[in-house]
Amino acid sequence: MIGRRSLSLLGAAGLAPLLVAVLPAAQASAHGYVSSPLSRQAQCAKGLLPCGDIQYEPQSVEAAKGSDKCSGGNSRFQELDDDSKPWKVQSVGSTVTFQWTFTALHRTLNWEYFIGGTRVAVFDGGNNPPPQDGVSHTVDLSKFSGRQKLLAVWNIGDTANAFYSCVDLQIGGSGGGTPSTTKPPVTTTTIPPVTTPPVTTTQSPPTTTHSHQPPPSTTHSHQPPPTTTGQPTGDAWTVGAHYGVGDIVTYNGQRYRCLQAHTVYDPGWTPTAAPALWQAL
Repeated sequence: MIGRRSLSLLGAAGLAPLLVAVLPAAQASAHGYVSSPLSRQAQCAKGLLPCGDIQYEPQSVEAAKGSDKCSGGNSRFQELDDDSKPWKVQSVGSTVTFQWTFTALHRTLNWEYFIGGTRVAVFDGGNNPPPQDGVSHTVDLSKFSGRQKLLAVWNIGDTANAFYSCVDLQIGGSGGGTPSTTKPPVTTTTIPPVTTPPVTTTQSPPTTTHSHQPPPSTTHSHQPPPTTTGQPTGDAWTVGAHYGVGDIVTYNGQRYRCLQAHTVYDPGWTPTAAPALWQAL
């Protein structure tokens, strides 16, 4: 009787170390990433290009603080460092709002943004957890132009780690097959004055008096149409459309003005759900 009881106690005690060893792994579940404009891992999660494990957990690019890599140096997600992959390049203006999505709310030291090793912005986290519905930061990129790879870093306050997201941008122009938010420059051409012949009884009807002058619609035929981007003013908001700053759409009977040039990759980016992109009129 005593021997069996002792064995039962030893068996229960022997399980304790196993439970302690398993618990930390169970707690390592998810965290956060840049979801707008679409980061590289967000593009993988949406199936916009072939990806490995990152497509299932875009929020898990975690590594020690201080890395300058899109993967943070995490070998599981090295494909994020591959600049030759067909990442979608998103056209933006000189000011961009970055939206973070979180699946675990760590205490935050700060958020940092880098281009080419230069820190372009930092936002203090106050060593507090971020809000459940995410965080957005508006960053001035006016000192940069053309295609740029921006690295966004979420530095955790209660661990030695950080979370990394890279976003491919075309600042102030087109790139990567993404529509440009910048309209082509308008070239002004001076038209020589037209001399009107004296009016006589044999003169053509008034509508043809200046028949040698190009019709008004072709006077500036080299100038691009004024609405080369976005939707016609007042058209319904549409998934897959590209909108420029100032474009006006309707959604659920309400009119909205575009605040930031973007392409609607996600059906969830409605004017009512994305106040950083749209202003109600």
